Amino acid sequence: MKEQLYTIPVNDIFDKDCECPVCTIKKSLDDDGVAFAMGPSYMEDDIRLATDKIGFCAHHMQMMYDFENRLGLALILDTHMKNMIENIELLQKKGRKSSGGLFSKKEETPVYNYTEMVHRSCYICDRIHHTYERYIATIFYLYENDPAFQGKFKKSRGFCLEHYGMLYETAPKHLHGNTLDTFTKDLDQVFLTNLKRMEEEVSWFIDKFDYRNVDAPWKTSKDALPRAMVKCNGIYFDDAPPGYNE
Repeated sequence: MKEQLYTIPVNDIFDKDCECPVCTIKKSLDDDGVAFAMGPSYMEDDIRLATDKIGFCAHHMQMMYDFENRLGLALILDTHMKNMIENIELLQKKGRKSSGGLFSKKEETPVYNYTEMVHRSCYICDRIHHTYERYIATIFYLYENDPAFQGKFKKSRGFCLEHYGMLYETAPKHLHGNTLDTFTKDLDQVFLTNLKRMEEEVSWFIDKFDYRNVDAPWKTSKDALPRAMVKCNGIYFDDAPPGYNE
């Protein structure tokens, strides 16, 4: 089929030799989101107004710190904390809401509601959410319409546990009938086959520590641990061994 523009990144990612293409998609979007947040945009008033109110999740905050624009991060955190101080001072003055009696429904306090809102919100997560959803929809679109992509899908190294479950649950929103049945069968097989492969590589990694195997080849197990961490938890490292997230 003739590639449309939005299919190119997904096709390219499935051409890579990675343990989870969806993790690779997410990592790319995370990197772009952090680069945007830590670039010149953080000096723009409308963006700072949003980041001051919303803040960032722990995952993206760690990525922002690793981006090594320490002055930029300090400026973002300074105004974000000033915003939190202002809001919390106002909420503390209001105090707790009255419980309203012994048998009344327990109400959450304004302080708790505010802290949960800030804790669970993230400017970068919000920014990349739509693009991430579009990429996931593109996987299903390509599977249904591009036989060459179906081949890539079936020959891939599978997915991490989280994204296997996500694709399994999301598929009926995009695929129907025989196509859904075939996709589910292919997804199940590619996931389980590659999870077993990964377990065998970790097992051989362990066996290599036996003195009887000291001269035996590593086979494909030398970087098995970081790749197994992708399979089990979707954890990626920028300084991982060659081939692990490429």
